[in-house]
Amino acid sequence: MLKKQFIFAITGLVLVIVLFKFGTTVAPKGEMKVPVVTATPTFDILQNIQEEKKHLTPAQIINLGKLENSVTRGDVNNQLITANTQLANYWRDSLQVFDPYLYYLSEAAKLDKSEKNLTFAAQLILNNLRGEQDQAKLSWKSELAIGLFEKGIALYPNNDDLKVGLGSCFIFGKGRIGGPQETMKGIQQLLSVVRKDSNNMKAQMMLGVGGFVSGQYDKAVDRLQKVIAVEPENLEAIAFLADTYAAKGNKAEAIKWYMISKRLMNNPAYSMEVDERIKSLR
Repeated sequence: MLKKQFIFAITGLVLVIVLFKFGTTVAPKGEMKVPVVTATPTFDILQNIQEEKKHLTPAQIINLGKLENSVTRGDVNNQLITANTQLANYWRDSLQVFDPYLYYLSEAAKLDKSEKNLTFAAQLILNNLRGEQDQAKLSWKSELAIGLFEKGIALYPNNDDLKVGLGSCFIFGKGRIGGPQETMKGIQQLLSVVRKDSNNMKAQMMLGVGGFVSGQYDKAVDRLQKVIAVEPENLEAIAFLADTYAAKGNKAEAIKWYMISKRLMNNPAYSMEVDERIKSLR
């Protein structure tokens, strides 16, 4: 039963951290359920956009129409980049609807092809999908981010951050809905980075998470301890380490690291989460 409580989960504690780090780009705090192996439902962003339009005012519909039809003859590619960027910003800032923002941002990044914009869009979607609990949206966001990371790697093969991001998409996205084989794809991607540079703490961190998610707890502990040795205030690594020790059944070490995370976070909501976790262990 203990394994079911932890495996394939981004724990409530880590979700609190993610919420504080990324604000409204993630879903509200809560436990992620162990996925039941069924056909993954689909999410159609274009259909979703049409549904969202039904809730807009006539003035907002007119503004969107102007942006959607702003491409004319000439330098079509640059016009499309501008139009998609403006549409993304309008959905986010004026309409406050996030999924269309992600879609148009990704479309602009794919056309622009710059390392900066591809990385920004892909990482933003990755950060967002970590808190996504709707399976259909999680699948869509995972595919969206993976496509951006893969495009970035093809154009900029020496960018290890893109490779770490790609591996993370399989762990936080595909691995949660597609099973252990998808998680292992992410782990293999991350191993290719640390074989080249064992001091890449982003990759080491995600390998620790991958070990936790896949139930390889000893490997997870080794990776997470390595990260914390270099980054002693890495709250996410500490929270995952505490959860890993709890999953191993090492209550003393789990409580020790939960208490460290509580001190570093210094937030009442997080402290309540920690206290509940410690209470369940005792």
